[in-house]
Amino acid sequence: MAASSLMAFQVNCSVQRSSDLLSSDHFKPNLSSAVKPFGKDLQQSPLRVDFPDVIKNACVNILDTFVNLVFQFEDQPLLPPQRNFGPVGELGRAINISDNIEGQIPEDFPEGVYIRNGSNPLFGGLKSTKSVFGRSSHAWIEGEGMLHAVYFNKDSDGMWAVRYNNRYVETETYKLEKQRNKPSFLPAIEGNSLAILSAHLLNMMVENSADNKLTSSDRRCFSTEISQLRFGKANKLFSNTNILEHGGRFYSIAENYLPQEVDIFTLETLGDWNVNGGWNRPFTSHPKRAPETAELVTVGVDAVKPFMELGVISADGNELVHKADLNLDRCPLCHEIGVTQRYNVIMDFPTTIDINRLIRGGTLIKYNKGGYARIGVMPRYGDASSVRWFYVEPNSALHILNCFEDGHEGPILNNVNRLSNRTQVVVWSCRSLESIIPGPDYGLHKYEWFSERLKPIRSSDGSVATSTEEETSFFSRVYEWRLNMKTGEVKERNLTGTEYSMDFPMINGNFTGLKNKFGYTQVADLPASSTSGMPKFGGLAKLYLDEPVAAVSSKEEPSEDTIKVKYHKFGENIFCSGAAFVPKENGFEEDDGWIITFVHDESTDISQVCE
Repeated sequence: MAASSLMAFQVNCSVQRSSDLLSSDHFKPNLSSAVKPFGKDLQQSPLRVDFPDVIKNACVNILDTFVNLVFQFEDQPLLPPQRNFGPVGELGRAINISDNIEGQIPEDFPEGVYIRNGSNPLFGGLKSTKSVFGRSSHAWIEGEGMLHAVYFNKDSDGMWAVRYNNRYVETETYKLEKQRNKPSFLPAIEGNSLAILSAHLLNMMVENSADNKLTSSDRRCFSTEISQLRFGKANKLFSNTNILEHGGRFYSIAENYLPQEVDIFTLETLGDWNVNGGWNRPFTSHPKRAPETAELVTVGVDAVKPFMELGVISADGNELVHKADLNLDRCPLCHEIGVTQRYNVIMDFPTTIDINRLIRGGTLIKYNKGGYARIGVMPRYGDASSVRWFYVEPNSALHILNCFEDGHEGPILNNVNRLSNRTQVVVWSCRSLESIIPGPDYGLHKYEWFSERLKPIRSSDGSVATSTEEETSFFSRVYEWRLNMKTGEVKERNLTGTEYSMDFPMINGNFTGLKNKFGYTQVADLPASSTSGMPKFGGLAKLYLDEPVAAVSSKEEPSEDTIKVKYHKFGENIFCSGAAFVPKENGFEEDDGWIITFVHDESTDISQVCE
């Protein structure tokens, strides 16, 4: 597939954006609030009261009055180049956009729904607070989740009918704050450590009763009968990162809470998914369906032990068939998990959540360049003792392209023997040497910090940045780790060069966990990103993973063996988000299909869906 045909056709289902209407290019890196803050540690000794309702209501009013007097909410400002990152309003119903189609939808494009999940903060945007305790702020990855759905159906005459709808993911804390109709949860992720600790305590205060619904994880630190005095939650529950289908049901996901089941037709939130009581902690935003069995493999992290647990869920989604504590000694921000035919692949990289660091005056979330990084390979139903750990160079890798088993030793007698003789696990990911999460240390100017790290690392004359310059950049390259299960050896290398930064990789989902030939990514427009201080993606790339191309530029130091890549660039000031690969029904080749994505034209302020 040529670069210009990465999008086989274009359907410009256009909507002119008003001040509160559709904005489809709100950047949300299939990555998200991604954090369950350190609720349980603080919940070891919360304020506990057991008063009659009259006294309880008086306490609630006094507590709210205290918060209103001591804490002042402020909007986090958006610069003009960041306008399309702001929140949009709910439509309330699906609208017909068939008349806005430009081009032609192929006859063999499948009927269905394309959904994007992303951050859409309540009350005009992300908030900060200032108080006698200092400042606290929402991290840029926070904000209530909003689903944007485009429905593709054919009518009785075989003509395409296309509708669009959007709706908030209504978590428990969304409903609480919506009912109050004003910002109420104190931001509790970044800022002065004392302000964050105060925010957690004041958000979380509880009283002894039987009405509240806390997660099973939270209940370990309380009696079984609990209700909230204020909220009973250390932070808001965001579900703003991914949308998942499993067992015929659909779920909104982010790392800070249980998945939320949604009605795919109305976008109504149906409630928590805890696998019939078997799972009591958040999901990674990108769980994986295992080859052959179709079981769903996930991990959930927490800021107190157990830091990470792994779960395997039955193909129908009704049963947790396996669960294991991985016995980690830290809490890594694990955004994704990988699978192969036999193994689970676990990323333990040095972006961590650390309560003790916060108490000592540091940050709750931090990327430690000097910390260790390792990849764990675990049999599908293994335990902590069965994980084979491979130490790799420190890095930030949020998104996995694919994992598979490769390499053979000994004679190949049959398919079972062929699989057991594979000695390597290969991991492909998008990798950078600096982490975009959580952002700058408190006190540093956010815009300048992001802007500097989003600059191109290749100069206008084509020369490549020094290793030191790349180490301080968000520049992301497709990367390979080859892990030898027999010898313990690790071989790692870049698969793409320094001309384009790329992230949000995708493949034909039928090849998840199997060796594949093609991959796709969103390509960053670094000058536009640096100007806005927010990542913007101005194109797509197709990766030819089994076609090496040796670097030939005399200015490329050192020379690297990279892969063939073809690029499709959008027009000027046009940026995409939420790209996905749609395989062709009954397609013969791995790359038979289409890329579908939301795009936003900043010159006209019109959002479109392109295929």
